Amino acid sequence: MRRLTRISATQRSQRGISLLESLIALLVAALGILGIVGVQLRTLSDTQTSVRREQAIRMIEDLSERMKVNPNAMANMSSYISGWDDTSTPSKICSDVVCTGAELAVYDVSQWKAFLRERLKGDANLFVAAGEDVAANRRQLGVMIRWRENERKGADSDYRSAINAAADSGTAVSCGEGYTCHLQYIPVSARCAPYKGTSTARYFCPGV
Repeated sequence: MRRLTRISATQRSQRGISLLESLIALLVAALGILGIVGVQLRTLSDTQTSVRREQAIRMIEDLSERMKVNPNAMANMSSYISGWDDTSTPSKICSDVVCTGAELAVYDVSQWKAFLRERLKGDANLFVAAGEDVAANRRQLGVMIRWRENERKGADSDYRSAINAAADSGTAVSCGEGYTCHLQYIPVSARCAPYKGTSTARYFCPGV
């Protein structure tokens, strides 16, 4: 005699509950993993930005040291001015021949910008700080370095175009859309002492 097993309505409604709970658990776990991956990617991006900004600071320190080596850097501030995408070739290779203070400044800027493009894949704009319209009183060189980041274009990237500076010429030095920039001013060493015995300031520097 066979027994007939009756399945109640409650038991029938509970079929598949375990499978549904497993699917929900998998979905929650997947969302958690995606969140962790997103945080890791953002952290990696921020780390890359910090590393590049540190490289930019070191590059500016390198340019500052080059200017200290030039005994007449203060009197030749205009020779250090260089705009974006300026790849002009110096007239003399100062590592091989004797150069004047102005020629050394042009050579240093050319070598420095080439190293910047190789090291940081970026560009730089060198300008005389605003307000120093008297050549004899110039004491600061503005340096803005820019490079590209893997960031989405939108409201979060508007801070790039907000990094602007005013040059002595009256024109604005802008970072540009799609770039990350670092702005810093180099105090020019007063190695060459100005002498104002006449109406025109003269500089007396060693090695000039």
